[in-house]
Amino acid sequence: METILEVKDLHISFKTYAGIVQAIRGVDFTLKKGETLAIVGESGSGKSVTSRAIMKLLPEGISNISKGEILFYGQDLVSLSERKMQNIRGSEISMIFQDPMTALNPTMKVGLQVVESVRKHRKIAQKEAKKIALELFELVGIPNVELRYNQYPHQFSGGMRQRIMIALALACNPKILIADEPTTALDVTIQAQILDLLKDIQKKTGTAIILITHDLGVVANIADSVAIMYAGKIVEKGTVDEIFYDPRHPYNWGLLSSMPNLDTKGELISIPGSPPNLMNPPKGDPFAARNEYAMAIDYQLEPPMYQITDTHYAASWLLHEKAPKIAPPVSVNEKGISLVQKSVEIEESREKRFLSSEPIMEVNNLKKYFQIDKNQTLKAVDDVSFHIMKGETLGLVGESGCGKSTTGRTILKLYEATYGEVIFQKKKINGNVRNEEKKAIHRKMQMVFQDPYASLDSRKTVEDIIAEGMDIHQLYQTKEERTEKVKELLELVGLPKEHASRYPHEFSGGQRQRIGIARALAVDPEFLILDEPISALDVSIQAQVVNLLKKLQMEKGLTYLFIAHDLSMVKYISDRIGVMYLGGLVELAPAEELYTEPFHPYTKALLSAIPIPNPKVERRRERIVLNSDLPSAIAPPTGCRFRTRCPIATEKCQEVPEWREVKEGRWVACHYSEAMKVMV
Repeated sequence: METILEVKDLHISFKTYAGIVQAIRGVDFTLKKGETLAIVGESGSGKSVTSRAIMKLLPEGISNISKGEILFYGQDLVSLSERKMQNIRGSEISMIFQDPMTALNPTMKVGLQVVESVRKHRKIAQKEAKKIALELFELVGIPNVELRYNQYPHQFSGGMRQRIMIALALACNPKILIADEPTTALDVTIQAQILDLLKDIQKKTGTAIILITHDLGVVANIADSVAIMYAGKIVEKGTVDEIFYDPRHPYNWGLLSSMPNLDTKGELISIPGSPPNLMNPPKGDPFAARNEYAMAIDYQLEPPMYQITDTHYAASWLLHEKAPKIAPPVSVNEKGISLVQKSVEIEESREKRFLSSEPIMEVNNLKKYFQIDKNQTLKAVDDVSFHIMKGETLGLVGESGCGKSTTGRTILKLYEATYGEVIFQKKKINGNVRNEEKKAIHRKMQMVFQDPYASLDSRKTVEDIIAEGMDIHQLYQTKEERTEKVKELLELVGLPKEHASRYPHEFSGGQRQRIGIARALAVDPEFLILDEPISALDVSIQAQVVNLLKKLQMEKGLTYLFIAHDLSMVKYISDRIGVMYLGGLVELAPAEELYTEPFHPYTKALLSAIPIPNPKVERRRERIVLNSDLPSAIAPPTGCRFRTRCPIATEKCQEVPEWREVKEGRWVACHYSEAMKVMV
């Protein structure tokens, strides 16, 4: 195949107040026509900087390409003037950004935004440009194109906005499409649709794709070749099969080990430590400090890029002919199971945990409505009932807008329930509760939020952040006792006690989430609501945080409500799982049973959409395609709310299904009972 892009020995630095950051340090790769290249790595590894350098979108004044070439059909983009680059950017090379809401103009109709792009590069009339825009909307799967053409970005769902971004990127038939984390903020069902869409478009147009991601499941689904980045360098590259089935770099082993699949048992194998500071890069291999197989030479010299096959390369001293032969601690087989050899030695902590026979939390017929205006009511949570046993983890999953987070916040009394009751330790805690009782409740129930940066006060030290609850509840006698407790909590969550005097901006995302967990634990709670606590973290950091949560649960007898949309991680950590759809529970079951034998068609669709980090499995598996987007909770469908998207819906589904126990511990709201194989 024809090579259309070559990146040669690229070096990029940034000026900051603290010093010069060497963000990219000698990156090399090629891209062929019609190929999908995935660039994988943790936050700060240089993935997005590399992609923006190709587009010449690096910030002026503070960025500097000190060395290297970016050859597009032999033409060096580094040396091009901005005026010449404008003729390439958008027309020859396009980009899909991570957040479509901030990338689209909120004051301009989406159709006109596409028309503007087409007319700028193709120099054609308005009427012809509109025709192309409508064709693009159809190509990316937007229904009712004439109507949607005249709507604004806020009138679209997240998945539909991402489709508009793809239409914009394709407006001028680009040779290269750069997709920067295009599915990170999307639910698994929407993510599956977007990935299928990108593959379909590539078949039709022959466009080459550079995919920036940290999700190895997405890589397995769509990539032809993979480049793994660490500390501004590519440490391994090869075909997707070589990267998954014959991993050679210890960092790649760590990434594969960190991802749970639906069969993972025992403790997750996380990568210890954190990436190096690129203001002062290490002398030898940048991964040496986190590599348990590191040799003396790793701390002295950078390893060369060793060639393993014609397409497979890795930069590791373990590939030297005199190096000891180390068997990879992780393997991926064709059944779709990651076999982490070390995890066999670690006993399943769930067996050691005490699970009470009495519920600590009961939610009965809970409703939470928001009044939009005089005529519109958003039914965010609509008649939800469940219980959680002491010491248990209940997972809550579903698409964005289904009511998961609102349920958690209403239980915690951050929102006042519209109807229903919340019973904690046999006492009703919603409705009119005296201030003293409310204070006692808040001490026993705490929340860990999704965004580990926004939920921490940037003006306070870590000590003051963690001790805030202790101050409110007056849980110490002296200032020394307060400081000592904070240091104990920092060590409990795996952070040095010396970090108590630092501020949130001095920590990584995973470290900030640990601070959030320490803050929640400061008042000795019994029940924690974990609202998407790992969605903003890299896969290796996710493993560290989840291992920590399981360790704390075992040591302190904590009870968790774990809210997330990563179904693999939810199964790994949960005892039982509730599936929510448009404000209501549609299925509730033990975690293992839900995944092996789902009853509700929505649960089946969610499970079929989970990307599995295994290329051979991803190539042959079939997904359940839902008929349309999630309806509005302001005007939900009558009867079964899922019927407008359900592949097996019948006339019976126009009636509201009963929430019933179809087997012991298995609850479902569906007219079709998979347990009985009949309509009821």
